[in-house]
Amino acid sequence: MLDAWLQVFSGWKTLTQLELAATLLALAYVLLAMKQSLWCWPAALLSTLLYTHIMWHSALLSDALLQVYYAGMALYGWYSWRQQQLQLPAGQSGMTEWSAGTHLNLIGGTAICGLLLGYLMEQYTDADFAYIDAQTTAFSVMTTYLVARKVVSNWLYWVVIDAICIYVYIQKHLYFTTALFVLYTIIALVGFFVWRNSYQQQQQMNPA
Repeated sequence: MLDAWLQVFSGWKTLTQLELAATLLALAYVLLAMKQSLWCWPAALLSTLLYTHIMWHSALLSDALLQVYYAGMALYGWYSWRQQQLQLPAGQSGMTEWSAGTHLNLIGGTAICGLLLGYLMEQYTDADFAYIDAQTTAFSVMTTYLVARKVVSNWLYWVVIDAICIYVYIQKHLYFTTALFVLYTIIALVGFFVWRNSYQQQQQMNPA
């Protein structure tokens, strides 16, 4: 009996340590992304590798799949931002913004994908919070692409996504991750204004 409890405690301790490391790396990613630093992507890659294990162990299967996607997007983001650095004139950030109509289409299409994923997760897996987890997963997939393309309003999507994730992670007792997502929500708000100001300066320097 004692050996069983020791094994449970050892497993919990290891998972908590991994969660802390993943949390710190993820926080580094967001802060570096806000500053438009290319090094945000290596931090993201390391964090996602750790979180893949954590989410799978916590039965958040959509989140686990999302982390695999994040790993691929970390590589794509590095490539995309690096190409911009090499090709853009000095002083250009490469930021862009999409129309309201484009965003509405994105929201509608992503919500439908989230519902389909939620249905599959509820019917065919043991996933917890199947529909909520699926929606945050679907929107995170879309929004991560917006980050890689440097679309300014990506930060507003993250505000909503992160706020919803806070509830899920509290329920799963992932307290380091919950604290991280509280910070994420605040940083996303700040990040939007930082990127918007940079984008406006870019537009003033290079009017269409």
